[in-house]
Amino acid sequence: MPVHANSRSWKQRAADPVYKNGMARPRRLVVLTALGMWVSIAAAQAHHSFAAEYDGQRPVTMTGTVTKVEWTNPHVRFFMDVTDAAGSVTAWEFTMGAVNGLLRRGWTTTVLSAGDVVTVNGYLARDGSHLANARVVTLRDGRTMSGGTAPDAPGR
Repeated sequence: MPVHANSRSWKQRAADPVYKNGMARPRRLVVLTALGMWVSIAAAQAHHSFAAEYDGQRPVTMTGTVTKVEWTNPHVRFFMDVTDAAGSVTAWEFTMGAVNGLLRRGWTTTVLSAGDVVTVNGYLARDGSHLANARVVTLRDGRTMSGGTAPDAPGR
């Protein structure tokens, strides 16, 4: 008569390191599930919504000189020196959409370069930092390009 796991007594199963309380412990499944959940949570926390970081009721238009452009995920960013009416220069950071989304909208890595003077229409960050979301960028040649992010705020 063949010996099945169910034919063993509970004491025999409890003594076996593969079993606990009479049930098999799927170690690999537990570890992989925990790892998958951790990665999912980390990815969800890394990405944010427009409303969480930017204020759709605080539109802004700025003109300045681009100092740096970063084509990295999850968003393309560029930095710009903006001179105010008093002559003070402030460094600003602008975020745009995802790399693939901008490429589909006609952007290339050479459209925006350090030294270009551009105008940006967007929305200020909620925390009051020198960060804004670039909704529309007017390039040095006069073309207007979508920043690939949120549309106008409701009621605008």
